[in-house]
Amino acid sequence: MWSPNINIFRDPRWGRGHETYGEDPHLTRRIARAFVEGLQGDHPVYRKVDATLKHYAVHSGPEALRHSFDAEVSKKDLYETYLAAFEYVIKHAKPAAVMGAYNRVNGEPCCASPTLLGEILRKQFGFEGYVVSDCGAICDINRHHRVTKTDAESAALALNNGCQLNCGSAYRSLLAAVAEGLISEDVITRACEMLFETRFKLGMFSDDCPYDNISYDIVDCKEHKKLNRKAARRSMVLLKNDGILPLDNTEDLKIAVIGPNADERTTALANYNGIPTEIITPLAGIKRAAKGKVYYAMGSRAWRRGDETLLREAVIAAQKSDVVLLFLGLTPAMEGEEGDASLTGGDKRDLDLPEVQCELFEAVVSVGKPVVLVNISGSAVDLSAAKERCAAIMQVFYPGAQGGAALADLIFGKYSPSGRLPVTFYRSVDELPPFEDYNMEGRTYKYFRGEPVFPFGHGLTYTTFEYSGLRAEQSDDNIRVSVNIKNTGDYKATEVAQLYFKLAEDVPGAPNKVLVGFANVKLKPGFVSEVVFELTREDFALVNQEGERVITPGDYELICGTERLRVALK
Repeated sequence: MWSPNINIFRDPRWGRGHETYGEDPHLTRRIARAFVEGLQGDHPVYRKVDATLKHYAVHSGPEALRHSFDAEVSKKDLYETYLAAFEYVIKHAKPAAVMGAYNRVNGEPCCASPTLLGEILRKQFGFEGYVVSDCGAICDINRHHRVTKTDAESAALALNNGCQLNCGSAYRSLLAAVAEGLISEDVITRACEMLFETRFKLGMFSDDCPYDNISYDIVDCKEHKKLNRKAARRSMVLLKNDGILPLDNTEDLKIAVIGPNADERTTALANYNGIPTEIITPLAGIKRAAKGKVYYAMGSRAWRRGDETLLREAVIAAQKSDVVLLFLGLTPAMEGEEGDASLTGGDKRDLDLPEVQCELFEAVVSVGKPVVLVNISGSAVDLSAAKERCAAIMQVFYPGAQGGAALADLIFGKYSPSGRLPVTFYRSVDELPPFEDYNMEGRTYKYFRGEPVFPFGHGLTYTTFEYSGLRAEQSDDNIRVSVNIKNTGDYKATEVAQLYFKLAEDVPGAPNKVLVGFANVKLKPGFVSEVVFELTREDFALVNQEGERVITPGDYELICGTERLRVALK
């Protein structure tokens, strides 16, 4: 399985960012570890599948340049941002494979880099599995990077430096490479032995592998659909709410469901998707759950030239309703992998919604009915206008086959939203460094010095939570941080407690703050829970310009919810 994608979503223009776990290394490594362990299973002999960490490394756009691009990166950014999740997951979850990226890093092709593959992956991180190239990446070494002259030279360079498996045609040239003295037969033999070892671990030559007994009738079964729906609910983020949500689901309530993404099936699936037996779109989910009247109007196409008839239908639907659910955003045809996106070649040019959707937004909001904007996109778009003019905003990303049902659960208050943003929502790319620049200064919540529309970690619920009593206890290298959280509202809900630290004194170039822990706390109204974060001094280390993790003794500020605490690291 060529998953998970643990590249850091450093820039919202990158079309493949929605495949990742967001812009923060700590968040990425926590989710990726669980994902890898789930994929590979816990049998003492056999693996369920081989998990593959990708794309190693420093890979997050531009898509159009990926076959020839050289990502120039400092040692600080390399170890603090781009390699941090790879190191953690390799050491704690032992993934079977790592996939090399298309690009170069500081001049070396990733799939043939003695620094990335030999020095860092094998020696520093202790990786014992096999390396697979991205598809066609080894031929890129001579055809686009121009580091070598022939496929045989590229194949030898990659395999000699530790890329055991090739997706593509380059390794057909290994016989020629041997004949030319570019590689030894022993290197090829060892690579074959590593690949056969993983085949044995997958049970390909055994009749006692328990994973062979998993039958197809559990795929997309009732239990899995239930879990799918739960996951979709948990992923949706309530960005703004003036009190209109949840809607009072009565027979008298008239709802207008408007927008090109209201009944669009592809937005459920994003990319690299399977084909579900059922896709519940937002329109279908709302219709199934609503007790009152639902008026539907597409309003516009997702991005094509406006249609006056569609626009008039949207205005009429809004006029007849008590509340409007307006579904705007992007589609997988507008952001994705190179060649997948018909408009942009994969990446976004800017953070604006398509002009035709802006026209629809203006027409609907001008009717004067309360509008709940539901934005469906895999990445950040500019929601500043909606923040000013809409009663509520829900960000649902690409929510999966049960996404429409999950959204209805939240809209009508069957469950309270609990999702938090894994990326920063900016106003414009004009606030960001050039897309081709891999320096982290000015990017993500850690180094963006401006004011975002919605910050990393933001998300509302239908209740209120009170934080109190933030405290820290130090013992040797261990630091125990705890806080009390009380549900002071009227809904049972899940709070995602997030713990950050920052240097107590301003230091030029230091991060604004750093996420070091998070926990989900489900509380009924009036109930209190103590949340504990078990940390070590190493969690407070920052990476210097030499790529070294350094713990600076002195004062740090802990931040959790509304609580702040100054602590001195011993």
